[in-house]
Amino acid sequence: MKSKLHIFLFTILLLGLSCGDDGEDDVIVIPEADRTEQQVIDNDSLISFFQTHYINTSTISANPNISLEEIVINSLPDDGVLPDPDINSLLIDLVETYTTTYSETDYEYYVLKINQGGGVDTPNFSDKVRVSYEGNLMDFTVFDSSYSPADFDLTATIAGWGRVLPEFNIATDFNVNGDGTITYNDPGIGIMFIPSGLGYYSAAAGTVPVYSNLIFKFKVFQAEENDHDFDNVPSHLEDIDGNYDLTDDNSDNDSYADFVDSDDDNDGTLTVDEDLEPDSDLEVDRDGDGDPTNDIGDGDPTNDDTDGDGIPNYLDPDDTASRDD
Repeated sequence: MKSKLHIFLFTILLLGLSCGDDGEDDVIVIPEADRTEQQVIDNDSLISFFQTHYINTSTISANPNISLEEIVINSLPDDGVLPDPDINSLLIDLVETYTTTYSETDYEYYVLKINQGGGVDTPNFSDKVRVSYEGNLMDFTVFDSSYSPADFDLTATIAGWGRVLPEFNIATDFNVNGDGTITYNDPGIGIMFIPSGLGYYSAAAGTVPVYSNLIFKFKVFQAEENDHDFDNVPSHLEDIDGNYDLTDDNSDNDSYADFVDSDDDNDGTLTVDEDLEPDSDLEVDRDGDGDPTNDIGDGDPTNDDTDGDGIPNYLDPDDTASRDD
């Protein structure tokens, strides 16, 4: 992932410049492929891959602490017969199919669950996560990896990650070893197979060619709920239309999407101050006056609806009550 997993905002790819005198005429612009048509091509390619590749089932099922390097996908031999079916399985018999809509296009993507994860929590699509991973092209080229735990904000990764990781639980807990390293117990472990439209699509990323399907082996260790604008409304709840895209939710139609807007309804009262419910935590001194029992607000602006119209105050410009009143 690193910089490679950042969302690319290009809509067309400039493939080349010649050395002529008239620079404007020398730019070769290749129109972006139609997403619906490309998804059909990508999906056919993934299904064919599943039918012609297998995984070492016995090894991964017998080792809950398996390393990513031990999870091996192989091509069928030339005779097309699965070797040692008692210990190997075709991918087509193991992967689960998921669907999503992204960029107004319906996509199918696939997940192989090796271990669900023993922790109570699952990441939200907009959370910060701690993971290890290995990214492969369909020819097994490894284009990126981090076998040690790495931290990411899922809003800054390709779309496929925000869809897949919420299907897994985090690790149960962790141990700090004598050498300072950390061992995570019972993490979520899986493989995602995502079409190019949920990856980099028409933008080449390092060694990843345009329109490449991607395979990621990964472990999910920890997750932390994101609140990008510090308004006490978790970012995943600011996806009002539920389409996994925080950038198109803008309740007050100003210059800022809700997840980075400190006043979502533009009523002059900050979202964080529209938290009026009685404080439910008598140990945390929210207003810093030395008395945790007299605070206003329970840390959740989403459950305050002064006029009872079904719209919480922080999204309702008619409700301007503030806990500072």
